Amino acid sequence: MRIIAAVVLIVWTSTVPARAALGEPHEAVQLDMQRMKGTLVTRQLSGYTVEEIKRPDGAILREFVSPDGKIFGVAWQGMTMPNLTQILGPSAADFQQATAGPHRRGPLSVHVGHLVVETGGHMRDYHVRAYLDNLLPSGVSEDVVQ
Repeated sequence: MRIIAAVVLIVWTSTVPARAALGEPHEAVQLDMQRMKGTLVTRQLSGYTVEEIKRPDGAILREFVSPDGKIFGVAWQGMTMPNLTQILGPSAADFQQATAGPHRRGPLSVHVGHLVVETGGHMRDYHVRAYLDNLLPSGVSEDVVQ
């Protein structure tokens, strides 16, 4: 039990710099690129935009932006876990409350209110996917957040 709590605490308080937060305006992407010292590639897709920031160490943060300029989803792939508090923004409190009880090893999947957070991977290959289903653009599936 203590080991599981320690792992959750480490993941929760990790200091990998990323600032995109669900529900924030599109302008947060530029701040993320600067903080991560990464390169930005923007892809316009049908009904949304993907802002992909790649750090020099290979970590990738994807921010999914709706036509009204809100970040509706974020996805992380890297050798370390991102700071989930920063990525989840105002939704972080809901996530923290939902994960406060006993945990099991392995991937984590949390669905609370409109927030969905899924984590997985293993040492040096971590994945996070989070989105707010109420901010998904019309006609866009949650499956695009990868």
